[in-house]
Amino acid sequence: MRALISVSDKTGIVDLARALHALDVQLISTGGTAKLLAEQGLPVTEVAEVTGFPEMLDGRVKTLHPKVHGGLLARRDLPEHMAALAAHDIATIDILVVNLYPFEATVAKAGCTLADAIENIDIGGPAMVRSAAKNWKDVAVLTDASQYAGVIDELKAAGQLSLKTRFALSVAAFNRISNYDGAISDYLSSIEFDETADVPKRSEYPAQTNGRFVKLQDLRYGENPHQTAAFYRDLYPAPGSLVTAKQLQGKELSYNNIADADAAWECVKSFDVPACVIVKHANPCGVALGDGPLQAYQKAFQTDPTSAFGGIIALNRPLDAAAAEAISKQFVEVLMAPGYSPEALAVFKAKANVRVLQIDLPPGGPTAWDKGLNLSDVKRVGSGLLIQSADNHVLQRADLKVATRLQPTPQQIDDLMFAWKVAKFVKSNAIVFCKDGMTMGVGAGQMSRLDSARIASIKAGHAKLSLQGTAVASDAFFPFRDGLDVVVDAGATCVIQPGGSMRDQEVIDAADERGVVMVFSGVRHFRH
Repeated sequence: MRALISVSDKTGIVDLARALHALDVQLISTGGTAKLLAEQGLPVTEVAEVTGFPEMLDGRVKTLHPKVHGGLLARRDLPEHMAALAAHDIATIDILVVNLYPFEATVAKAGCTLADAIENIDIGGPAMVRSAAKNWKDVAVLTDASQYAGVIDELKAAGQLSLKTRFALSVAAFNRISNYDGAISDYLSSIEFDETADVPKRSEYPAQTNGRFVKLQDLRYGENPHQTAAFYRDLYPAPGSLVTAKQLQGKELSYNNIADADAAWECVKSFDVPACVIVKHANPCGVALGDGPLQAYQKAFQTDPTSAFGGIIALNRPLDAAAAEAISKQFVEVLMAPGYSPEALAVFKAKANVRVLQIDLPPGGPTAWDKGLNLSDVKRVGSGLLIQSADNHVLQRADLKVATRLQPTPQQIDDLMFAWKVAKFVKSNAIVFCKDGMTMGVGAGQMSRLDSARIASIKAGHAKLSLQGTAVASDAFFPFRDGLDVVVDAGATCVIQPGGSMRDQEVIDAADERGVVMVFSGVRHFRH
């Protein structure tokens, strides 16, 4: 057997080569890889000796040769293929180990020049990988260090790799080439060409975008039982996102579970103090802060106990036994937290159907947005995509503009900031009443902002919560004073809204007339 090894990332390569040599596999290699293996005392043949042609053009041409590709592509079961190899003195290559020039890492660096990017576009590597992967029945192709140990174990145990293993390696190889070419296309399509610029200016939205996703699981069905579905993650998922969750117990997640769980997790991880979010049908029906998980949960549940039935619960602090005991008394579909005490997990063992997920919070806290990850929000439309930057805006207290004669108290500012943060995660039109770090009434997803205000008041009444002295957040401006009058009639004493309506002055005058505080955020948070 012969193995051709040509890798940019040398991780694990010496151990792999040593194991292959111990199995009497002849080693062929290129450039720096060959030098490394020779330094480790391994017998290795340079590719130039095999091809009879030196590496040239600064290494751009070294493996693009019939003695390489013939050895990879020849079908062993076709006599005419084997005769052609013999006629041209070409030996077969049985194992190919290749990883590619680090294009993705290169273009991710600040100040990357177009010249640097171009030089990190691998040509020979992908060509060899495609040849080997096409001929998978005869050639094993390894494109990632994570594959090395399994391949060696199988070779030691069976003397050869099964067709199943070879096929899986081939699929992984084609996926790697697809991802690599997609990254190159994304980068080059984003460049606004200027021959005078070393570091090219790049458009936020490239001329072509190449989505790359990895399937996590098939789902029993989609939103409804007659629809099929599967769950995928980004090729490079953001830390602290739902797709990184570990399911500790419970039934398989459904399509709707995942959609609602994402809404709950995105909301709860935006708070830097202990918080609980309960979501039902993609909308928060209860959000609260507390001195710990138990108090946060109890306050969130109190907002709307009826809607919380069968809901999704997310906490941003590890769950202890006391909170687990309280949550276990209600019907919950999914529970999420960054950790669980052994006693908390024991509580839910008696409720085997509850889906318990553990998710690490993103590093750096709720406002430390990673500039390389999770920047886009995508919505599918008929035969197309809508792509936008993610709504990562974090309102600062200094951003608030008091529009009324009456000034807010420190407590009102706290309530308004909390209400605003919750409203960001409520479907538009959104009206949210809050007080003392707790939602008191949530109006979501109505065609009329006025109706959302009325529904929020009705919800509070059903929960027997008083709205006197509450703060209200509206995700978009009040187009008329009627919406303001509804929330003030319900008991609100302060309101936060973006402002920007042609009737702002009319609404401000109404707030002054009613003796309430109104502040403008200057930012709208539509969520469709």
